[in-house]
Amino acid sequence: MPLNNAVINIRNLRLRTFIGFNPDEKEKKQDVVVNIEINYAINNAVLEDSVENALDYKQITKKVIEHVENGRFLLLEKLVADVLEICSKNPIVSHARVTIDKPHALRFADSVSLALEYVANKTNTLKLVENAS
Repeated sequence: MPLNNAVINIRNLRLRTFIGFNPDEKEKKQDVVVNIEINYAINNAVLEDSVENALDYKQITKKVIEHVENGRFLLLEKLVADVLEICSKNPIVSHARVTIDKPHALRFADSVSLALEYVANKTNTLKLVENAS
């Protein structure tokens, strides 16, 4: 069976970080929920269980956790862009999408979320996918 693309989904990674520019947001960490989708090229070696040829999603997740939990961000856009950059660094990544929710950011909403995506071999600018509450 010829396969050439795989999709890794990391769902509901719950982290805490400094996010926002209001005085209380600068002093107290808030919850964020990170969702990541990474599309990457696979080869026959991966289908034969060759670990060396697979995308190391555990390493990517560790880098995301470290960056988010040790960072300070004024804007959700910056946080999402940084996580997307971490997810798209590997040259076998053809497409990545990161959505981050900021629960309880608005009084009557469950959360505010923002998504950005990366597409290889396109312009190196990030694409704003969604900005919803």
